[in-house]
Amino acid sequence: MELKKKVGYAAAEYVKDGDVVGLGTGSTTHYFIKRLGKRVMEEDIEILGIPTSYQSFLLAKSSGIFITTLEENDIDIAVDGADEVDSNLNLIKGGGAAHTLEKIVDSAADKFVVIVDGSKIVQNLGKFPVPLEVIPEARRTVNKQVKEYGGIPNLRMAKMKDGPVITDNGNFIIDVKFEIIEKPEYLEKELNSIPGVVENGIFAGIVDEVIVGTSEGLKTLKK
Repeated sequence: MELKKKVGYAAAEYVKDGDVVGLGTGSTTHYFIKRLGKRVMEEDIEILGIPTSYQSFLLAKSSGIFITTLEENDIDIAVDGADEVDSNLNLIKGGGAAHTLEKIVDSAADKFVVIVDGSKIVQNLGKFPVPLEVIPEARRTVNKQVKEYGGIPNLRMAKMKDGPVITDNGNFIIDVKFEIIEKPEYLEKELNSIPGVVENGIFAGIVDEVIVGTSEGLKTLKK
């Protein structure tokens, strides 16, 4: 938790007065949003936040950050976490089932900064399954097609309710396990071409900077 807090706080310092900020989802971005709210109160800076989930929306509101939308404003900087980051700064995201709006917001930002602890850094993607947001009626046909790409699909089940996880958009999450993803940009496009897939959790080629928390301190990775 301490490493997540450090990278979250570090990223909050990237935000400037007047910025429109994409607010990611997850346990690491929780610290970023909380610290950003504290900066708003203590430094009297004016920012607008564009949340990527109900979780980040509610946290931003309780932290004193004014909310806006992509319909109303462009994004200066987006900050988000990741489940994996490879050597080319490609990501797997979606552990929190919010990757569809995260990808929309993160890719629209002038600068996209990722905050992770060192355990999330890998040589190649694939240790973490690729989440697919799927229209419920397409579950069986999507399962069949992802197997043709060598994936093992698994419907994500909820922990505090009976039945599957339901996204903020009212869809299912299918986690697909691949051995090694050598061409994430190719697989990202192929998965999104499957009818019924709303969006997948591969984020290829959109990251500008990664702040990594390690036991030796913070380090920054750039393209």
